[in-house]
Amino acid sequence: MVTSYHTRGLMAVMAGLLFTTAGLCQKKAGAVRQKNSVGMEFAPVAPGSFQMGSPAGEKDRLETETPHTVRIGKGFWMGIHEVTQKQYAQVTGGAPAHFKGDNLPVEKVSFDDALDFCRKLSALPQERAAGRSYRLPTEAEWEYACRAGTNTPFHFGESVNGMQANHDGTKPYGTSQSGPNLGKTAPVGSYPANAWGLHDMHGNVWEWCADWYGPLAADAVTDPKGADKGAGRVLRGGSWANAGKNCRAADRYGYDPSSRTNYLGFRVVLEISQSETRVK
Repeated sequence: MVTSYHTRGLMAVMAGLLFTTAGLCQKKAGAVRQKNSVGMEFAPVAPGSFQMGSPAGEKDRLETETPHTVRIGKGFWMGIHEVTQKQYAQVTGGAPAHFKGDNLPVEKVSFDDALDFCRKLSALPQERAAGRSYRLPTEAEWEYACRAGTNTPFHFGESVNGMQANHDGTKPYGTSQSGPNLGKTAPVGSYPANAWGLHDMHGNVWEWCADWYGPLAADAVTDPKGADKGAGRVLRGGSWANAGKNCRAADRYGYDPSSRTNYLGFRVVLEISQSETRVK
């Protein structure tokens, strides 16, 4: 729902958090959301700073997880779920997936497939009329949204064993206790959301990000966009097939953007034009 400046001002007073460019308020997880014409829901992510990467002492960290301060200068709306097969089919006319189900995340999608979905969704008449457009998150936006103010390996703490997220629980992290291994994707939203209302940021399917894969900055940066070019695009979050260590918030991989496998999916960022935020 798009609100007036007056209404948004009242919401911002209650929330204490204000998006700097669009006047969008983040009250608490799930309190303020946008819903589009195909039923996708988006939660607000306010601007802020965080420590990207992993500390030197984090178990199983990769050398490419260089810790540094990142400032996210502009708030954005993040899909609360990975894109589902039903949503993908509504927009593109079909849904490639090995594990079939309307509410399962779409998988077997390449990086270009994900971009094409964003373009087609942005071009829908109802989305254009509402001033809404869609894109993939940057790698920094993804990790910022995943952490939701935390600095632990997972937004829910120090350990995972298949109970907190859909991954191979026989290969736990931070605990010796093994857990379930579904061996397939789970319906989106099957596991608790993080503090900002986002589900499945750990496990289920790897998520494409907009960046080319490359070294992270060593110094503080604002709104980084990744490498200028490269051989792979960034994947984040881990999947149903992975060990717990691969589902950490800082874990990152560069992957062939043409790949289509049953553990590759994505979620999208919603952007709303300035003019449309003035409409009641």
